[in-house]
Order: sequence, then structure tokens, then C-alpha cells
Amino acid sequence: MDNIYFDNGSTSWPKAPGVSETMAELLTQGAFNINRGNYEGAYEIEGLVLDTREQLARLFHARNSKGVVFTPNVTYSLNLFLKGFLRSGDHIVVTGLEHNAVMRPLEQLKGIGVTYDIAPVDREGNLKVGDLESCIHKNTKAVLTTHASNVCGTLVPIQEIGELCGKYGLIFAVDTAQTAGTLEIDMEKCKIDFLAFTGHKGLLGPQGIGGFLISERLDSEMVPLIAGGTGSLSDSLVMPENLPDKYESGTMNLPGIIGLHAALTYLEKEGIPKIHRRKMELTEYFLGKLSKIPEVRIVGRKTCESRVAVVSLDFQRKDNAVTAFELEQEAGIMTRVGLHCAPIAHQSLGTFPRGTVRFAFSAANREEEIDRCIETINKIL
Repeated sequence: MDNIYFDNGSTSWPKAPGVSETMAELLTQGAFNINRGNYEGAYEIEGLVLDTREQLARLFHARNSKGVVFTPNVTYSLNLFLKGFLRSGDHIVVTGLEHNAVMRPLEQLKGIGVTYDIAPVDREGNLKVGDLESCIHKNTKAVLTTHASNVCGTLVPIQEIGELCGKYGLIFAVDTAQTAGTLEIDMEKCKIDFLAFTGHKGLLGPQGIGGFLISERLDSEMVPLIAGGTGSLSDSLVMPENLPDKYESGTMNLPGIIGLHAALTYLEKEGIPKIHRRKMELTEYFLGKLSKIPEVRIVGRKTCESRVAVVSLDFQRKDNAVTAFELEQEAGIMTRVGLHCAPIAHQSLGTFPRGTVRFAFSAANREEEIDRCIETINKIL
């Protein structure tokens, strides 16, 4: 029996063609350090890193590739923003869909006098921009939102929120963990000052590489949390102010960046809209089949409008964890069950504390896999 991978919300699989081969080639033929080694092999790798920055700048419609900074993942990026920008007495607005990558740093920052409000969402994960606006105070410095819920897949209207932030002069930060490589995201059009991304989900790259893109306005007000060697201005004990060096101390994850470069090259060739259409075809097929099973509650939107290919199910008369276990045992179906590191989102959606069983599709999945999944669900029930 072949396994069926429906956990692309955690990490994508399979990865883009060429990712593993490119990383292996680097590690076997010359894993040289950039900004340190003064020889041809190091310069070649440095050129690939620059190419990757430029790919990401094109992907997110950023003005300058110098504002592309590499980190291990979205969580690191969000921590660098929150703890490098907010000061005692500052206030920030987030949404009722946020991941713990946002909520846990904010809870820590309460200890130094930072406060936050959570803009409410309804049981489908829909956010009204007016509700968010009502959370803005005199000391509000920023709005931070996920672009799509990692629990139910509902999209947040980032362009409208960006306009709102422009009206109030606020910094606008967006978590694209579930949308980078899946949807068109225009930093300029949406007035985004900080965009956090990870390479291992929709971008189809390896784990351990992510980053952020930052506006000049935000960069002028943000301090780097990590200080150390950058290979530049080595005569100074003070961190460089120039981008991206300001936020990239220490040796970078070069195999991860090179793998991400291969994945981005594939996405540019295939076209993100084409890949997204395929994922949403599978999501629509799945939702249609589920609508005939009354014992299953679809958490969030019941249609494909304003969502990504992430679907959470709440099994009304059966323990969700047991159901996920039986899906794997019966048919090799791999999902993610629980609270998905997003208790705030589950409280908003009415699934706290029991959580849900989450299904997240890739373009590599097939209708016959969904058919087998539906058959297994009916059998389990």
C-alpha cells in the first residue's frame, strides 16, 4: 500500500525537482563559505545566493534584493521583527488566526511593557477590517497578520489591511507561511513593511531556510537581535547598518539557500498560478465529497472562495486523534492532528481544546488519493 501525504501545511513533499541534487552537489563538490573565502569557488556560491535574493525580490515584488534577509524559518523572522522593533509602551494588533510564532513572542514581550489586541474573526476565519481598525490605539505601532490560517486555510485581506496601516502610519507585517509560493503577493501594492517567509512549504524547498523582506522605513527603526561576524566591516566592533548584513551574523545555511534557489527556479518555470489552480481543484474535490458525510464538520469555509488548500475536519462523534491514527493505519494517509501550534485560531474557530484533523494538498496529489481517503473516513465512521 502506497502512503498518501496530506500534510503539506507542515512541510511540502515531494520537494521541487533538483532541490536534493543541488544541495548534494554543493556539499560534495565545494561547500565553501561566502563573505569569508577569497577564492573562485566561494565567489560562485555568493553569486547563487545573490540570485536567490533576486528571485525572492521578484516573487514578492520588493523594490530591492538587499532587503531580502535569510533566517532558518518564519518563526525566527517573526521573533526578529517583534523583538527588534517593539519597545516598552508600544502596542500591536494581531488577528484571531495567529500561530504561536506570533503569540508566544508577544506574551514574552508583555514582560517589558508591550501590549497587544487580537482582532476577532468569525467561525469561518473571516476577518472584518473594521473590527481590526477598532483595535488601533494611540500607541499602536504595527499590525501583524497571517496571510492564511494554518488551521482552516481562510485568507486574510492583506491589501485592505495595508491600506488601513497606510492611513494610520502603522508598520504592516505579514506571515506568509501558508501562502508564499502559493499566491501572488505584492509588497508594494499591499504596503507591506515586513514579510516573513519559509522555504519548505509552498516554495517547495528544504527545511531550515526561510527569511524576511524588509522596507527601508522599518529597517531604520529595527535593531538586530543577533550580533557577530558578517565578513564585512571586520575592523569594527559595531554591527554593520547596511542590508542584508545587519541581520545576517554568522555562517548562513548555504545548502538550504542553494536548495531554495533550485525550488524557486522550478516555480518560476512552472508558474505559481498553475500550481495553485491544481491544489484548489483537489481542495474543491475533497470539500465536495465531505459535504455528503454529516458526521464530519468542515472547519472554516465550505467552498474554495478566499482560501488555500488547507482543510481542517472535526469528527463529531469520534476522537480526532484516534481518527488520524486510524487513517494512517487503514490507508497510509498522513495528516496533522491537534492544535497546530495555533490555540488562538482554534479558540476563534470553536475547536479548542480538542483540535482538528488537518489535510493540506500539493499539486502532486491526485483525485484517486482523495477517493481512498473518503472511503477510509466512511469506513472508520
